[in-house]
Amino acid sequence: MAVKLEIQDLIHVFNKQEVLHGLNFTVNDGEFLSILGPSGCGKTTILRILIGLLAPSSGRVIKDGVDITGLSASKRHMGIVFQNYALFQNMTVLGNVEYALKINRETRPRARESAGAVIEQVGLSEHITKKPYKLSGGQQQRVAIARTLAMNPEIILFDEPMSALDAATRLSLRDELKRIQQKFNSTMIYITHDQEEAFALSDRIMVMNQGSIQQQDTPENIIANPATPFVREFVIDNLQRKVASLSKYIKGAS
Repeated sequence: MAVKLEIQDLIHVFNKQEVLHGLNFTVNDGEFLSILGPSGCGKTTILRILIGLLAPSSGRVIKDGVDITGLSASKRHMGIVFQNYALFQNMTVLGNVEYALKINRETRPRARESAGAVIEQVGLSEHITKKPYKLSGGQQQRVAIARTLAMNPEIILFDEPMSALDAATRLSLRDELKRIQQKFNSTMIYITHDQEEAFALSDRIMVMNQGSIQQQDTPENIIANPATPFVREFVIDNLQRKVASLSKYIKGAS
């Protein structure tokens, strides 16, 4: 599998403190990579550097063999889906999805057609004329995903997109994300602190703690061979506790 993104010796210093410590990792073309770790471990800082919203103190971001570290966000061909959806409340679903297409000279002529096609693909055609406040949280998140997909990005970044949703909606949206990834063959990088979510979605998981990579591997290999005591405690032990709790709930309900 070809390498889509390569991060080399990435360091970031904030308020005279080093918050990312010389990170090196790759993301393969068409891969779903989750960056998993507790709050404050550096996940969102990585995402902001990848998308071009934050310049690293040192290190390089390589995409398709080209150094893009100094490029603006608009020239990186990446899209981002935020935790809070960031939708225009005064616009319809169609208006939100076609907005960026309409302000781009190249995509403007077919903006409405392209937006409508993506809205249909994420299953929101019957809500196309509704405004966000009339949609559920899961539907709003799908609008945000559709808006990103409409720009045809090479890489899609997700910043804890399900943290505000209830359990049932999260499960439904997980299936939707995997379906979208397979349909569009998208490269996706997903930020989360939820172990179950990372294991359900990912081809590989990068476990972070205090600005350092603890392990990057497939879910199966992480379970079988945790690389550090932190991985064992934060990932495996927590995952096992969640599974045990769910089993107890199911038994109690039956």
